[in-house]
Amino acid sequence: MTPAVNAAKKAGIKFRTHAYEHDSKHPSYGLEAAEKLGITPQRVFKTLVVQLDAKELAVAVVPVASQLDLKAFAKAAKVKKVAMADARLVERSTGYVLGGVSPLGQKRRLLTLLDRSGLDFPTLYVSAGRRGLEIELAAGDLLRLLDGRLADIAR
Repeated sequence: MTPAVNAAKKAGIKFRTHAYEHDSKHPSYGLEAAEKLGITPQRVFKTLVVQLDAKELAVAVVPVASQLDLKAFAKAAKVKKVAMADARLVERSTGYVLGGVSPLGQKRRLLTLLDRSGLDFPTLYVSAGRRGLEIELAAGDLLRLLDGRLADIAR
């Protein structure tokens, strides 16, 4: 299993994994997951890694149908500037490939902000650490596992 699934198991939280056949030609990993699993895109969240003030990394977890509001993230993280992290740096720092980056089980824990809309559903879906595998869990459990915070960071 993936580090993300192992982290959820170790924590003893309630979760389910959902696998689907990944299509490398699909233009969006997250929207593909929603389509193939037959769920609304508002319940599927993507994991984005950003650079804070061009040095430290942080994680944003936002609905796949939305975009990350960098200014809102910076304000919530109490930094002046936020930029999307370079893809190679994301893979090196998280241990996951793009399209399979999970907020769970990363090489080291980073500041993590979950968009407040994650509370709109009893469970949400995030990558389980590889393309074609999602983990379904409660937003509160995700926040506890990551020592994360809620913020309005999607637009």
